Amino acid sequence: MLRSLSSRTPKFAARAAFSRSFANVARQPMSQPAGQDDQSPALIHCDGPTRHITLNRPKKLNAMNIEMVDAFFPYLQAWEKSDEAKLIFLKGAGRGLSSGGDVKAFLGFIQNNDPRVIDILHEDFAMFHFIATLKKPLVSMIDGITMGAGGGLAVNGPFRVATERTMYAMPETAIGLFPDVSCNFYLPRLDGELGTYLAMTGHVIKGHDVLYAGIATHFVPSDQLPALTERLSLLQDFDHATIDATINEFARDFPLGDDQQFTLHGAVRKTIDKCFRHETAEEVVEALAEDGSDFALAARNTIMTRSPTSVKLALENVRRGKKMGIRDVLAMEFDLWLKVMRSHDFNEGVTSHVVLKQQPKWQPSKLEDVSYTQLIKDLYETPSEPALTTLHDVNYTTNPHQHHALPLEKIILDTMSTHPAWSRRQLVEHFEDLQPYKLGVKDKVEAVWERQL
Repeated sequence: MLRSLSSRTPKFAARAAFSRSFANVARQPMSQPAGQDDQSPALIHCDGPTRHITLNRPKKLNAMNIEMVDAFFPYLQAWEKSDEAKLIFLKGAGRGLSSGGDVKAFLGFIQNNDPRVIDILHEDFAMFHFIATLKKPLVSMIDGITMGAGGGLAVNGPFRVATERTMYAMPETAIGLFPDVSCNFYLPRLDGELGTYLAMTGHVIKGHDVLYAGIATHFVPSDQLPALTERLSLLQDFDHATIDATINEFARDFPLGDDQQFTLHGAVRKTIDKCFRHETAEEVVEALAEDGSDFALAARNTIMTRSPTSVKLALENVRRGKKMGIRDVLAMEFDLWLKVMRSHDFNEGVTSHVVLKQQPKWQPSKLEDVSYTQLIKDLYETPSEPALTTLHDVNYTTNPHQHHALPLEKIILDTMSTHPAWSRRQLVEHFEDLQPYKLGVKDKVEAVWERQL
C-alpha cells in the first residue's frame, strides 16, 4: 500500500475527526456534492438508491493520496448507515482503478521524520478493513491497471469485475516492501500456490487470469460496463444474489488473443504448486532452477532481482496470513509497515526504480544473507505502537463472498472424491447447476480435472 501525503495536521489520533458523521451526504441528489469539481481526487455521485465513487487522478494512474481517501471514505461510512443508499460502485478514471501510490512523495515524508506518516497509514489500514467488512454491497470495476493499494481497494469488495483491460499485481518486492492491504488474507486462499507466486514475484496478470485465479468474481467486457451499471441501478432488490445474477448476464467471452486466455493452468500451474510450496525462499528458488522450464526460470530470474528481505517477508506473510483473520492480517501488515518504511531497501528501491531508473542495490544482496531467525525477531516478535484500531469489530477467517467467484479448486477436488464415478461432463454440469450462467465455470472445472489425469 503506497500513497502520497499532503500538508495537514495529524488527525487519526483524534477519533472523532476520523469517524466524523456525513449522514447528510447519503441524501445528496444526482448532482455533485457541494464544493466538488472535476478536479477532485475522488468524485462522488448519487443516483437514486445507488452511490458512485470515481477515483480521479488519471494523470497519476489514480495513485492514492490522502486527499483522495478524505474525499470518499466519509461517504462510505455515511452510506453504510443510510437506508437510502442500497448499492455502491467503485471505479477509476482513465487507464485503471488505481496503480498504487506516489512512493517518491511518501519516501520524502519518511526521510523527514514527518509524524503524519503514522496517522495516514493508520487511516489507510482502517479504511481497507472497513471496505472488507462493509455492510452494503460494493461493486468494484477492476478495469485497467489495478496494483498495490488499488488491488486492496478491489479485492476487499464482494463484487470484483475484471475486463479485458485489467492488469493486476502486487509488485512491492521490487521496491523493498512487501505485498499488503489485506492481500495476505486473500492471496494464500487462492488455489494451490498461486498466491505465493504472485506475492513473491509481483507478476502482472491480465483479464481472464484475474478471473480464473479468483482475484475477480466476474469478467465483463469494458464496453459493457456502462450498461451493467445502469442495469444494476434499476434493480428493485439489492440482495447479493440478485446483484451476482445481474452481473453474470453481462459476462461473455472476449477473444483478444493469447494475452486474454487462462495461462496459469496445466503445466504452468503444476510448476507453481511444485516450486512455491516450500517454506523458505531459498528452497523456492532452487526448485525453480531444478524445474528448468522457461516459466520457472523466468520466475526465478524475477525473484533474484527483488529485494531479498522483501521476498522473504512476502513468503512469511502469506504463510502466516492463511491462518489469520482479516483484521489480524491488516494489523500485521500495519505493524510491519511501521518497522520497514525506514529500511535501507525501501529507500533504495524507490530511489532507484522511480528516480534513477536503475536496478537497486539491496542490503543484504542475497537471499542466503538474510537471516530468517533475525527477520522474525526484528519484525514479528515485538509489536509496534500504535496498534491498528478499526471501525468494525469483524475478523472473519473465511472470505464471506467466495461464492460469487469461480469455485475453488479444493471444492472441485472434494466433489471429485465424493463422486469418483462421475465423468468430466457430469462434474462440469454439477458446478454449472450451482452457478448458472457463470462465465468460466466450465474452463475452471475442466482445468482441475485435467491436472488430475
